[in-house]
Amino acid sequence: MIIRYLPVYFPSMVKFFGGPIAGALLGLRWWETLGLSVAGMMTSVLLFAFLGPQIQKLVGCFRKTKPKLFSSSTRRAVRIWGRFGMGGIALLTPPIFMPIGGTLLAVSFKVPRGTLLLWMLGSAIIWGSILTLGLYQIPWIRGLVA
Repeated sequence: MIIRYLPVYFPSMVKFFGGPIAGALLGLRWWETLGLSVAGMMTSVLLFAFLGPQIQKLVGCFRKTKPKLFSSSTRRAVRIWGRFGMGGIALLTPPIFMPIGGTLLAVSFKVPRGTLLLWMLGSAIIWGSILTLGLYQIPWIRGLVA
């Protein structure tokens, strides 16, 4: 029975939108899909929130050259952080940064873990609800599963 839920849980850990799409195609109930998608994203967030600093150190050991301090991606990240703070990073994590990238970005700005977890949970619930309920209302997707 649990095997039926894995195709929704695991994609949500990497790319959030994969979970709700898989849940709709598998014919799961909307609340199962929403719960598994949120759980998948939050698993990633928990792992990388607690292991983020160690991962950054490990990656640093294997670098041959010191990374650029001012690259286009770091400037973009600083601009988002300066403009929107943790809320902006959390809101943009599911569609753009992916759970892993958004968490590592927040960890790099030294966001406290409690704050990080609350913002990411709120974002996962909001995006999961919008996407899951939206997908379950599209008639041709229901026709694929029926």
